[in-house]
Amino acid sequence: QVQLVESGGGLVQAGGSLRLSCAASGRTLSSYTMGWFRQVPGKDREFVAGLSWDYDTPRYVDSVKGRFTISRDNAKSTTYLQMNSLKPEDTAVYFCAARIGALIIMTPSEYQSWGQGTQVTVSS
Repeated sequence: QVQLVESGGGLVQAGGSLRLSCAASGRTLSSYTMGWFRQVPGKDREFVAGLSWDYDTPRYVDSVKGRFTISRDNAKSTTYLQMNSLKPEDTAVYFCAARIGALIIMTPSEYQSWGQGTQVTVSS
C-alpha cells in the first residue's frame, strides 16, 4: 500500500492561491488514480479532483472547475492541486487519496490509501 503525505495548506485571503502537494512512498504511483478530497466538520468528505494513472482527462467537482488544477509527476511520486481564485467556501481539510486502477471515482470508499490531510483556510 502506498503512503501519502500532504503539504502546502495554510491561510490565504479570498482570491488568492495555494498549491497542495501529495508525496507518495512505498510504491510507484504509475498504476494508481490519484484524487483530492476535502472535508469540513459535520459534513461528508467531498471529491474535489482526480487524475488517472494514464494521464487521461482530469475530473473536477463543478464548484472548482476553472479554478483548481490537478497534476502529477510520477517520476517524483507527487501529485499537486493548484488552487486559484480561492473562496471562503473552499475552507476545509484537504486529503489526497490513491486507488489502484484507471477510473476516476468520486466515492471516498473506493480509495485504498489516504494522507493525513492539510488545512486550507480562506478568509473573506
